[in-house]
Amino acid sequence: MPQSSSSQTPQIKSRLGAILRATSGNFLEQFDFFLFGFYAPLIAKAFFPSENETAALLNAFGVFWLGALMRPVGAVVLGAYIDKIGRRKGLIVTLSIMAVGTVVIAICPTYATIGIAAPIIVLIARLLQGFSAGVELGGVSVYLAEIATPGNRGFYTSFQSASQQVAIFVASILGFVLSESMPAETVAAWGWRIPFFVGCLIIPVIFFLRRTLEETPAFLAMKKHPTASEAFASALANWRIIILGMMIAVLTTTTFYFVTVYTPTFGKTVLKLSTQDALLVTLLVAVTNFIWNPVGGAVSDRLGRKPVLLAIAGLSFVTAYPALHWLVTNPSFGKMLAVEMMFSFYFGVYSGTMLGCLVEIVPAHVRTTSFSLAFALAAGLFGTFTPFASTWLIQHTGDKASPCYWLMFGAALGIAAALIVYRGGQTIEQREPVAA
Repeated sequence: MPQSSSSQTPQIKSRLGAILRATSGNFLEQFDFFLFGFYAPLIAKAFFPSENETAALLNAFGVFWLGALMRPVGAVVLGAYIDKIGRRKGLIVTLSIMAVGTVVIAICPTYATIGIAAPIIVLIARLLQGFSAGVELGGVSVYLAEIATPGNRGFYTSFQSASQQVAIFVASILGFVLSESMPAETVAAWGWRIPFFVGCLIIPVIFFLRRTLEETPAFLAMKKHPTASEAFASALANWRIIILGMMIAVLTTTTFYFVTVYTPTFGKTVLKLSTQDALLVTLLVAVTNFIWNPVGGAVSDRLGRKPVLLAIAGLSFVTAYPALHWLVTNPSFGKMLAVEMMFSFYFGVYSGTMLGCLVEIVPAHVRTTSFSLAFALAAGLFGTFTPFASTWLIQHTGDKASPCYWLMFGAALGIAAALIVYRGGQTIEQREPVAA
């Protein structure tokens, strides 16, 4: 019977091609997210004017975070849609919504031109992007998990996160070239929009790649696909697994947004390093993030998810404060690079492991909905809040190393959740069978 079923279900022709097509949309998502974070001070001046520079920056990061709060909504609504109609069609829909948000931010007039309408338009664009991003990562991760070869699920799913690092790399290069070729005043006035326009030009290419994506054999082999109401009901019934999945994912999201989105602002406004230094560090971080993600996935395929998750979360918890305290005491390019490389290692190995873990512990029949909701809660409530939280902590404590407390909080959640999920050598789903 298994042989017959396998022969009747279409197989993926090229797994490498499928990986490239599936992860292409992640490029646009993270490209825009990074640009918003890097140019937050300039976006704040353009759309959220204030006499207090920190207040304007908090407003910009606040909008960045509010957009992320739409992630859980997108995870449930679009996740249920993808679980019903298929991975391929669903990923095209998410890309369409993300593209609209990117174009709107690129062309939106400033506050000086249209007044209060400017920040409202930017907020709406961010809400659209957050709605789409809520299921983009989950949809891609599930797709990669379902085309993975036996024993390599962690390695395959790690390329979801690894692909995002390419976007950070490209965005960093664009920012570096702009800062070298344009006066700072020109970049502040309108030059910061150029990378966003580049993102708009990339959209048609990504659409072409996504349209040629094949459906996964696992989805085609399912005898029944849940309706939206059934997906919602299942997510509600399995709330404990989703909350634990969220807790495991928090360290991934907080560390990622710290080393990518917040690092340029941290380097420039807190450590008083040059724009070029901050961008170069971020560029190198993107390279190492790309390397460490598949390494983490492959190692966890061999050693198991639990020991890798606990080891990295434990290291992050005990080293976050000493590392940042050492950095802020006498800031330099070399010290910032060393600290960011450490956090990049933590993020990459943990993320590559976490993605495989999350795919495995959520119910298979509503995998996209459950995975996306768990990760969206982690990203929306904690990860994308990192720039705001870091800025607030520094402002209210006077300690430039205080963002470490936010990272330590994420590590503590990861340790607690991993111990619960893998208690007794079995995952929580294996101990508690999920009703269809």
